[in-house]
Amino acid sequence: MVRGFRLSKHHNKAWSEDTVSSEDCKNLANFRSRHRTQRYIPGQQGIIMATTICFIIWMLFITDTVWTRSVRQVYEATDPEDWMVYDFDCPRECFCPPSFPTSLYCENRGLKEIPAIPSRIWYLYLENNLIETIPEKPFENATQLRWINLNKNKITNYGIEKGALSQLKKLLFLFLEDNELEEVPSPLPRSLEQLQLARNKVSRIPQGTFSNLENLTLLDLQHNKLLDNAFQRDTFKGLKNLMQLNMAKNSLRNMPPRLPANTMQLFLDNNSIEGIPENYFNVIPKVAFLRLNYNKISDAGLPSSGFNVSSILDLQLSHNQLTKVPKISAHLQHLHLDHNKIKNVNVSVICPATPITLPAEQDFFSYGPHLRYLRLDGNEIETPIPMDLMTCFRLLQAVII
Repeated sequence: MVRGFRLSKHHNKAWSEDTVSSEDCKNLANFRSRHRTQRYIPGQQGIIMATTICFIIWMLFITDTVWTRSVRQVYEATDPEDWMVYDFDCPRECFCPPSFPTSLYCENRGLKEIPAIPSRIWYLYLENNLIETIPEKPFENATQLRWINLNKNKITNYGIEKGALSQLKKLLFLFLEDNELEEVPSPLPRSLEQLQLARNKVSRIPQGTFSNLENLTLLDLQHNKLLDNAFQRDTFKGLKNLMQLNMAKNSLRNMPPRLPANTMQLFLDNNSIEGIPENYFNVIPKVAFLRLNYNKISDAGLPSSGFNVSSILDLQLSHNQLTKVPKISAHLQHLHLDHNKIKNVNVSVICPATPITLPAEQDFFSYGPHLRYLRLDGNEIETPIPMDLMTCFRLLQAVII
């Protein structure tokens, strides 16, 4: 029932203020159809008014139902009372989606400066703009930031105000790829877990840059201008939890010194590395994925034990200058040796030694060599390959020659 007018017992009498039911509206419609051709009489003014009211109420009900259902589907997780608040503190250059109140989208807008960041923001997207500087002021209230994406801008080291980044005590992910940096920025927040600096002009790593980044697990320095002299013996000191280090596409001639002990993934493709020092892998006993494709590694540059390192599971040495297959561990599962200068495969040398007597309840398949994938194409090997290869590596699933 809704507030309005009720039809009186005699249709030509005045309407009294009360309520209108759906039955009243139906009776009213029937009345109008019977008296459509009659001359207007004063009592019909109430009928017209009641009809109008019924129609308006019906339309408001339908509109409200549809609108409410649509809004709930899109913004179900957000209290509508907060929308005005989010819109009020949202920088006019950016977009603040009500459904993601902790995110601020400012990418692809031609911005030259970083706008003031609201205190509620966790995720900040500023990629693909024209930003040259990172001052402290825009971040003075952004104490909750976890993620900053500043890829594809024009940021230089001189444009980063000292303390602008280190003041972000909860920052976990920092993306500064495709900028104009010439050295690793410093100081950085101790909380940082991932630092992405690919495709800059980095040639220097200031001393002590990583000394307090004990939470960093990923460091991406690929496609920069790093030379051997960029590293000191203590350059990576402090990176106690680093797991992935990517320095592909630089200008290194030697393996980087004194890597963090927890390094599991080491990517050094597309450098000019000529050799690997003896016992180099003793410092990184957990390394499992090693990529050295597109270097200048020769047989003379390998340690006497080759790559007989039990932790390595995936070894990539494509596009080097090897003339023979190096020694490997029985734990290795994937070996890439394509596009070298290898002429033959000496199985007696490369087949990892296995005990003459296997432990109880162990068979050759579970205790023998684990190699499953071997790539040898692009070499000078003549087919067919020795059958001894398959006898040694019984788990091989693919051999590419």
